[in-house]
Amino acid sequence: MQKSGLAKCLYLKLGLNRAHLCLNSYLWKSAFTRAMGSRLVLGIETSCDETGAAVMDETGVILGESLHSQKEVHLKTGGIIPTIAQQLHRENIGRVVQEAMERSSISPSQLSAVATTVKPGLALCLGIGLDFSLSFVKKHQKPFIPIHHMEAHALTVRMLQPVVFPFLVLLVSGGHSLLALARGIDDFLLLGQTLDEAPGDAMDKVARRLSLIKHPKCSTISGGQAIELLAQDGDRLKFHFRPPMGAHYDCNFSFAGLRNQVKMTIQKKEAEEGVEPGTLLSCVNDIAAAMQHTVAFHIAKRTHRAILFCKAQGLLPSFNPTLVVSGGVASNQYIRKTLKIVTDATGLDLLCPPSKLCTDNGVMIAWNGVERLREGKGILSYTDVVHYEPKAPLGVDITAEVEAAAIKLPPLKLKIMD
Repeated sequence: MQKSGLAKCLYLKLGLNRAHLCLNSYLWKSAFTRAMGSRLVLGIETSCDETGAAVMDETGVILGESLHSQKEVHLKTGGIIPTIAQQLHRENIGRVVQEAMERSSISPSQLSAVATTVKPGLALCLGIGLDFSLSFVKKHQKPFIPIHHMEAHALTVRMLQPVVFPFLVLLVSGGHSLLALARGIDDFLLLGQTLDEAPGDAMDKVARRLSLIKHPKCSTISGGQAIELLAQDGDRLKFHFRPPMGAHYDCNFSFAGLRNQVKMTIQKKEAEEGVEPGTLLSCVNDIAAAMQHTVAFHIAKRTHRAILFCKAQGLLPSFNPTLVVSGGVASNQYIRKTLKIVTDATGLDLLCPPSKLCTDNGVMIAWNGVERLREGKGILSYTDVVHYEPKAPLGVDITAEVEAAAIKLPPLKLKIMD
């Protein structure tokens, strides 16, 4: 049925009004934020292979963000090469920050502070973010808030829901693996950490050894994501990998030994199938499933012990105790399901940020800046001298106390139902 001239006019006007309504809603949000005097923080992240920036108000509303990922470049080079990562940060940081600012409709003069990751991470990458940020705050005479990368991961969930201190934190990624008790925004007790390499790093290395980039399903995703994807069609019982540190009653992690077990199995299967290294094995799905299960088992066991230690020491609240899991590896659904078995058995709530906030980004840095700004902690002048720290522990190390407690775990069946 054709519309009359008047109907067409009303129809077009209605459509334009809807568009204007959406635009005005966004502009109103920014205007309201400015009018009410809400403090605004620019967050900048360059600790590894993501260049991220975000502008946030003190209620946790993201006003604008931008992210440049280097993933595709590093997939082609077979891993992160620090000098290449540094150059990519240098080439993109100005644009990324500008995009975040423009999308927020906020000018530098309206910012209350700039928060930037300064530790831990790749030295060359941290340097790019820090140099840019110090130049920015000096130019605009804004306070500077140095951010601990792992602290930011730990606190991200508080942006999404009101999680009160204290709570247990498990941070697992390509570069880190640790368990800590968060007692405040800058108050952590370190319960355990990796003694060699992180779980994401171990899975990435196995993925490269398996040449998963040649697999049609895995050519554009990271090694850890490839392991998770192929494991869905694999039988983990076809291969047995010994879980790490079974005789050590602490909360530390170790993944290098597991990686070597898997590599020896790959060599054996290549010999059996008569293929050269670099050729996709017929049993690649089963190897992926077995490795993923062993990684999940190890993480779950150490987390279980951390929970029991905290309960025995009265470190967790009796009402709604919580385990927060974050970091890139926290996006792995199999690992999440394994941890859910542990939290269900011990009476904890399991909280994980959305996958996009588990990986490195400017939003989590901005939020950490907001939390510190609220409490007036770690806020520096734009004239202060700041250095980056490639290696930086999180909180007070009580791993020796955890080991001395020598907590033996009760039986717990970690069986994941598909």
